Amino acid sequence: MSMVIPTKNEPSLHLGGKLHINLPVSQLVEHAILRNEAVLTESGAICATTGAFTGRSPKDKFIVQEPSVAEHIDWGSVNQPMEPEKFERLLKRLQSYLAEKELYIFDGFAGADPAYRLPIRVINEYAWQNLFVHQLFIRPSKEELEAHDPEFTVICAPDFKADPKSDGTRSETVIAVSFEHKMVLIAGTRYAGEMKKSIFSVMNYLLPERGVLPMHCSANIGKEGDVALFFGLSGTGKTTLSADPERSLIGDDEHGWSDKGVFNMEGGCYAKCIGLTEEKEPQIYRAIRFGSVLENVVVDQDGVPDYADASLTENTRAAYPIHHISGSVIPGIAGHPKVILFLTADAFGVLPPISKLTPEQAMYHFLSGYTSKLAGTERGVTEPEATFSTCFGAPFLPRPASVYAEMLGEKIDKHQVDVYLVNTGWTGGPYATGKRMDLKYTRAMVRAAISGELKKADYETDPVFGLSMPKTCPDVPDEILNPRNTWDDPKAYDEKAQELARRFHTHFAKFKHIKDEIRNAGPRL
Repeated sequence: MSMVIPTKNEPSLHLGGKLHINLPVSQLVEHAILRNEAVLTESGAICATTGAFTGRSPKDKFIVQEPSVAEHIDWGSVNQPMEPEKFERLLKRLQSYLAEKELYIFDGFAGADPAYRLPIRVINEYAWQNLFVHQLFIRPSKEELEAHDPEFTVICAPDFKADPKSDGTRSETVIAVSFEHKMVLIAGTRYAGEMKKSIFSVMNYLLPERGVLPMHCSANIGKEGDVALFFGLSGTGKTTLSADPERSLIGDDEHGWSDKGVFNMEGGCYAKCIGLTEEKEPQIYRAIRFGSVLENVVVDQDGVPDYADASLTENTRAAYPIHHISGSVIPGIAGHPKVILFLTADAFGVLPPISKLTPEQAMYHFLSGYTSKLAGTERGVTEPEATFSTCFGAPFLPRPASVYAEMLGEKIDKHQVDVYLVNTGWTGGPYATGKRMDLKYTRAMVRAAISGELKKADYETDPVFGLSMPKTCPDVPDEILNPRNTWDDPKAYDEKAQELARRFHTHFAKFKHIKDEIRNAGPRL
């Protein structure tokens, strides 16, 4: 069988080797095991290792600097430009590499709402990676598959190496997005998360043109139709906190917010599973079964995963279709949110475990996107590092931050959404001195915020960050609600709080055209 992938400039991409097109899950599992790409675990999930690359490679990501998009991209260290000629040379070399390869092809969608979904095709060297995208993206019905016409193609060839001299890359690894070719090229890395995040970046460029806000957040819905959004970077708790047995999961990572409401961009979940236990995270634990894909989890000779073992990476992962979560919303479409929660893993240990934000504070903290990069989520990160990721998703935002921030502000105001800042990081001291926030208390605070219970609480104002902290919260000890009370040395807390406040101010200084009321909603030095 042969296939031709059209591109803007000849030559087209000819695939002449053995092609496996839209195989079912059972066959993809079988192929992955027979090809020694993965091992079968006791739950029926397969587990693959990704070698040297166990997280994203943001410094190797490029957007092709094409005339139709050049003036709309926020060029810089996140959105690095690649010359069109370099991309075409890279594509030509990749074509030669793939010409007679055995490949796996998946056709599906990004976007649960048919009005805004993007038809995609993913081409893989590895069967296990094709199973990954089959479970992570939206799977078409038989009728949809027959009429499927991909608008964007992802080619993932981990064993192909870029040539920095001829391709203009930083290393042998490259993730290159071309909006004119409507193509993503991924080479030199086996980390599967690059595929899902590349399409997310594409959607983050396309959706604002259609009046839809793309969001790096998880979402769930209660029995009364109340929708909650959880913004945050990897490892801050989006997947864990949105997988609530008392609520239905809409999606765990990527959503759009249109005039009709929110919709999931994906058809599956990609959960961190370091330290995973059935007791702490029962829905995620039980979702890892036949058809699921584990990444870099240590598995013994009997097929038993050791989720506590971080010897390969802290960034162990589980990918599974969303229907593995009991009661999930399929298709992932719901109404407008009533509550938004910004999740931050504060490695300084000085932010309150939960605080209610004014509209101005909500915009300030959305633009700031403060959190800590957790170990393993990116190459080279071995322990928590304080960082500011604008809109809680800077690595995936092609357009200027103001585009997304203005859209969010308008929607919060129009739909009267309550916004909270939740610290899922450290308490009682900074990383290595304090301890990670107890998940059961975070869950209790989140539930109180969503139910409206926190609106009834008395509040006190944090003198440095100006945040409104509840004095009481059901099922949470009062003494942990004010972070200063959890430190043995209050003076040390004050010094660390001022240090973080200065970092906020330094980061926010880069935003030049911000209203005074938003700028003044930040910490007080």
